[in-house]
Amino acid sequence: MPQEAPFEQPGPTKYCIFGCGTNGYNIILELAKENERVIVVDKDDTRVRNLRDQKYDAYLRDITSPEMLSGLPVFEIAFVMTGDGDANLAAVLAIKKRYPAIQVVARSIDPVNGQKLTVAGAELVLYPQEVVARSAVLQIKKQHSSRISQRLFTLLAGWEGTLGIITHKNPDPDAISSAMALAEIAKHANPKSLTTRIFYEGNIGHQENRTFVNLLDIKMERLTPEALQKCTYLALVDSSAPGANNDIPPQTKINIIIDHHKDGRHIATQNTFVDIRPGVGATASILTQYLQELDVPVDKRVATALLYGIRTDTKEFKRNVTSQDLNYAGFLLPLTDADLLDKIMSPSMSQETLDVIGTAITRRKIQSGYLFANVGYVMNRDALPQAADILITLEGVNTALVYGITDNAIVISARNRDIRLHIGNALSESFGEMGDAGGHPNMAAATLPLHYFNKVENKAQLLEFVIEPILKRFRNLVGLENEVK
Repeated sequence: MPQEAPFEQPGPTKYCIFGCGTNGYNIILELAKENERVIVVDKDDTRVRNLRDQKYDAYLRDITSPEMLSGLPVFEIAFVMTGDGDANLAAVLAIKKRYPAIQVVARSIDPVNGQKLTVAGAELVLYPQEVVARSAVLQIKKQHSSRISQRLFTLLAGWEGTLGIITHKNPDPDAISSAMALAEIAKHANPKSLTTRIFYEGNIGHQENRTFVNLLDIKMERLTPEALQKCTYLALVDSSAPGANNDIPPQTKINIIIDHHKDGRHIATQNTFVDIRPGVGATASILTQYLQELDVPVDKRVATALLYGIRTDTKEFKRNVTSQDLNYAGFLLPLTDADLLDKIMSPSMSQETLDVIGTAITRRKIQSGYLFANVGYVMNRDALPQAADILITLEGVNTALVYGITDNAIVISARNRDIRLHIGNALSESFGEMGDAGGHPNMAAATLPLHYFNKVENKAQLLEFVIEPILKRFRNLVGLENEVK
């Protein structure tokens, strides 16, 4: 039998590996890269000898034996990794009985064994086949994203002329910051032959959005047919297709589409770069990944804009946020201008916004957890979502719809906290045929063009006249029309 503990490694022991088959040995190799002190326990004489030949502190023990822990140095974390489920369970019980504070990671052979290991005290239970599968998927996704980034860079590097970068209508910080980042990548890829212009439609009305654009000195132009014709290439950011929350003619050739919403209307051709990822919390996250993958220098303006874009589109990392969004935010944080970010997030509220919020509160009507508020004629449509954000917090309200009318459209902003309802799908199904409608499970919007009613002078009266037949679609969809009011 090999002698006990022939090698002394410097420093305290942190890890102990029980069972040194393929999985256990791979863990040892990973820990060795970090120069961690590792001790190993295994019942195979030959394996223990080989480990000692490699200068590992190895012990010959049967992990099911009551004496398994005798004489071992004290350790902080245990990996129980044999292929025998009963042996692993016995080891976990023995470790936890003698050292309750030690963290234990245990290998399971099946869900039943896994449950027993958890009850025995294992903090983490591993199914090796699942770990391998997750690792494979993670690696291929990482490689795929790197190829996507390189493809975009190569595309931009080969173009000559003007790239028009178009945000969705009434752009938010996610769309604006994404446009800024794409312009930065284009500048880095092709500084001599390619210029960029950022276009938008509608209004930048929300006070935070206006502050965002002004403080960061973002150069944006209103999109016109004439401006569109002067662009050699076109890109859509935070919008998935011509006509999807924009007024671009449906057959317009788009060269680049980057979005985190799947609309289904985009027409991809062989020469179109399309990167649509519904699983990501913000388009700004996708652009941040490009900057990382391509090693493009990120200045403070762009970093500040992107971080704010991710933060607002995930509602301060509380809505539709993924681990990827958090990773990209962590990458951007040290690159941002903290003072600018603070000023953007603390703007003054306009008098009209305050009036709209007040009107929404006083005119609210609640039925079975659904709140409806007509705010009448508004000049600043961005006041509606701010009113909806406040009204959804009222006790007894699960879904809030705030609606008003501008010079050329009826605008609806919705918020939802009922997990049974996807408010984006509900608005799309109710109003999609009438205009642009859709969004997330807990926030959405609809814009219904007035068309022939544009010339009506009394817009508030027009809204009163037409809104009930319009809302009836939504009421029917969620089952409110069958209830007694």
